[in-house]
This record gives sequence, structure tokens and C-alpha cells, in this order.
Amino acid sequence: MNRRNILLASAVAAATVFSPAIASAQDTGQPIRLIVPYAPGGPIDVTARALAERVRDSLGTVIIDNKGGAGGNIGADAIAKAAPDGLTIGIAATATHAVNPWLYARMPYDAGKDFVGITQMVRVPNVLVMNAAKAEQLKINSVTDLIAYAKANPAKLNYGSGGNGSAGHLAGEMFKQRAGIFALHIPYRGANPAQLALLAGEVDFNIDNLAAAAPNIRAGKLKALAVTSLDASASLPGVPPLSATFKGFSIDTWWGLVAPAATPKPIIDKLNKAFVAALNAPETKTRFGALLAEPVATTPQQFDSFMASERAKYQQVVKASGAKVD
Repeated sequence: MNRRNILLASAVAAATVFSPAIASAQDTGQPIRLIVPYAPGGPIDVTARALAERVRDSLGTVIIDNKGGAGGNIGADAIAKAAPDGLTIGIAATATHAVNPWLYARMPYDAGKDFVGITQMVRVPNVLVMNAAKAEQLKINSVTDLIAYAKANPAKLNYGSGGNGSAGHLAGEMFKQRAGIFALHIPYRGANPAQLALLAGEVDFNIDNLAAAAPNIRAGKLKALAVTSLDASASLPGVPPLSATFKGFSIDTWWGLVAPAATPKPIIDKLNKAFVAALNAPETKTRFGALLAEPVATTPQQFDSFMASERAKYQQVVKASGAKVD
């Protein structure tokens, strides 16, 4: 066999290795498993299921596999250790791929090396909220008012979050650091108890997920002072971003799709094409909009770079917060 024939044979062999993996869900009946590292019913799960439906025609059946626990680490580890054949993909989120590497003393996976991005899916701004009655009592109508009150009344403010190292905790610490104020952090066992504490007047302010806080903002029970995204949110007209007060301030909730690190590029590219088309569909934008979630379609390289920049940012935020999970 001459050199040309050897190369041709090698190319054919490679095709038989890579092609069936990405085609199998549609052509041979093998479904793609999409691991969601959180319990069913939450926004991440709902958006994953919505996309799974929309890619059925291009990729075949996509089965959602919820593997919650350890702040998302159990499910993320299952993605990292899956066969890199395109038949197992999963969700990477702010916690699993930016916060947990610095929060947990021992990690079962390397967030920077064990995954390859497919596309970002969603961005959801957080919102700085106060109990509306408390804000009226203290005459706080803006972020500037809140900062002025905190400086004039040292050690009188507190804020709640869903727990040490949670998104609300880290956003609160970042806000305090940039504002040069002190507010006592009170951790609760989850974001919902933290919001109930705010509604009951047990804490002065929270930085909460916009999707969770919006109903009480609309009901007039919570007063929105600012969103934590770089730009204002169309979902909260008239509410400024914290970046208007602190240049560059941005701390959103996000998630996207990843595959095991060794997944071949042709497979990643085909997955990207299918999921980006699904994210750009008007029906997806409407469905995600109901969750106050903004679809964000990217290239694999863009999502990899974004996750790396988020890890670098949260390394500093987690360190400043002092939060740690053994």
C-alpha cells in the first residue's frame, strides 16, 4: 500500500470513529444525554428541556438527565468523565464552572481543562432589592441613597443570601467592596428563604436572581435599586445597572452547554450549529423571556473564553468573601 492509500485509509477510519457519534442520535436511534447538574423544575432545567425539544429535528432525541448535589459538582463531574463521543453533553453554570473551583477545597473535576464549550445559552441579571416598606422608611430610593445611609450609619445594615458562597453572597460582597461600606451577611438555606426573610423585614437588602425577585417587585413588595448586569435590563425599565455607579460592575447568572474535553471538533461544531439555531429561534426567545432569561448564542471558542474570564473574576470575589466549603 502506497503512502497515498495509507492516508486515505486513515481518513476513512477517522470518519468511522467520529461520524457515527454525532449522527447516532438521529440516524441509529441512540439519544444524546444532556446532564443538568441541578434538580428538575428550576430555570436551568426548564431552558435545557426547551432546547432539547427544538434540536430534535437536527440532532434527534435529547434526554435530560438531572444529577444534582454538591452545588452542581456531581453533575458536572459526570459530564467531565463521560465518553467524548458527542452522546453526552451537559450544562456549565456560574457555580459549577466559575465559583466552585475557588469555593470548594476539593474538586472532582478541573473546570478549565475537563470541558470544551459548545455555546453559552442564557444570561440572567441579578437585582439589588430592598423591602419596599423599609426603603420608604429609610428614604432610600437609589443605590446612592443606600450607600449614603450605610456610611452615615455604620454597622446598621445587613443583607441576606442563599448561603455562604452563593451568587447572592458573592454579589453582595462585591457590591460592599466597590461601595466601601459594611453590611452584615446573613446566610439562609437557599435563595427562597432569603427572599422570605427580606419580605419579612429580617434583612435590609438582597442581591437576588431577577427571575425570582420580579413577581414581588411587580407586586410592590420589593424595591429594585439596580441590576447587576453591565447594561440595564429591558425587563426592569427605569432601573439602572450598578455599572452606572461602579464602572465595569457586572455579576450575572449564566449557563451554557459543554462536552467532555476530548470531544472531536467536528462533533462540537455540529452541536453548536444545532443549538445556536435553537437559541436564535423566535419561539425560544419568547419562552426564555417568560423566565426573564436572555438567550445568548456563541461560538465554542467564545464560550470557552467567557468561562475562563468568569473563573478569573470569581477567584478574586470568592477570596474577598472568605467563603469556603471543605
